Amino acid sequence: MGWATSRWIFIALAGLSLSGCQMFQGIFGGGRPDTQPPAADESGEWRQIATSADRDRLRRLRAAWTHALQQARAAGHGPELDALGPLADPDVALPDPLPSPGSYACRTIKIGAKSPGMLDYIAYPPFHCAVTAEPGGRLGLAKLTGSQRQKGMMWADAPRRGVFLGTIELGDEGRPMAYGADVDRDVAGVVERVGEARWRLAMPWPRWESNLDIIELTPAG
Repeated sequence: MGWATSRWIFIALAGLSLSGCQMFQGIFGGGRPDTQPPAADESGEWRQIATSADRDRLRRLRAAWTHALQQARAAGHGPELDALGPLADPDVALPDPLPSPGSYACRTIKIGAKSPGMLDYIAYPPFHCAVTAEPGGRLGLAKLTGSQRQKGMMWADAPRRGVFLGTIELGDEGRPMAYGADVDRDVAGVVERVGEARWRLAMPWPRWESNLDIIELTPAG
């Protein structure tokens, strides 16, 4: 990583730490200062703010894994999937599912074509993500670079599973939309630890391109 890139990441993280509370409040509170998402805990309170469409997507996570992996293997991408190891194994989930606050390298893997003519497997180079500590014991997750940038909150849902809810920024947009304002921009996924200092965010049935998106998170540096 070059000096210029490192300096840019530092500036972006500093800005996120200063504005993260306002940004995540805007995602879940529609920008209203009197509205806050429920505190993070293991009781499943994320269900209070998840849309019915996202609750349905999360219930069908296993189906997304099965269908997308079958599509990719049928298209000849078995070696690439095997090379991912536990990242592409839906049965791997270790204790302590949520990453700690800090800077992360994150790469996106899209599996299973949403429609004919789309790719059944594509792995992008690493981009930059940040996990931030938010009021009430919450954890924010923001993809800082790339043309599609997921931003939202993580909740501990079980000893081996977390839940992510948020929205997606596109292109040169400067701020995320409010969660629930546009079904095409809402994002829901499951956060799991799959190795030593290695996590994944598995997002079933995204609105565009693929049937399963995975973001791999590893500490930056």
